Amino acid sequence: VILHHVIRTCRTLPKMGMLIVKKNRELVYQYVFKEGVIVARKQFKGKHPNLDVPNLEVLQLMRSFVSRNFAKEQFAWRHYYWTLTNEGIEYLREFLHLPSEIVPATLKSSTRSVPQSRPAEGDRPPRMGRGGGGYGGGRDEYRKAQPAPGDFQPQFAGAGRGRGIGMAPAPAAAV
Repeated sequence: VILHHVIRTCRTLPKMGMLIVKKNRELVYQYVFKEGVIVARKQFKGKHPNLDVPNLEVLQLMRSFVSRNFAKEQFAWRHYYWTLTNEGIEYLREFLHLPSEIVPATLKSSTRSVPQSRPAEGDRPPRMGRGGGGYGGGRDEYRKAQPAPGDFQPQFAGAGRGRGIGMAPAPAAAV
């Protein structure tokens, strides 16, 4: 009778999520906020390569973030790639008690040098590909070339069956 009551009660209870130690949750949240992105292999055993946290916990935390629209998920070649959304950044700021001046690495402007202006058209090397020169010249050079001498007669023997010049002809098909 008691067993029947326990089974019946368990069916009506809401499903609980995975319990994650607060220390691990904070480590993952700090890492995600600092980088703005996180990558995890679809592997349920073992630790995450960048954190001292089980990989399963990282997968579950980020799954929760995606369901709450705090992160966007991309999956390719057994790896999950998550990037924080603006809502996720705000949530982590509140959770980690961070000021608004601190931003993830993905939002920081990079200090790249100013690219040089493009060279003038005459200073550019010839392009590769269709009609663009490169190795062996382009279409224009081909069209300007001298035609083949009058006595030039190429021979195409074997009809592409691997038989070269001097080979026996292909046997005639019997009808």
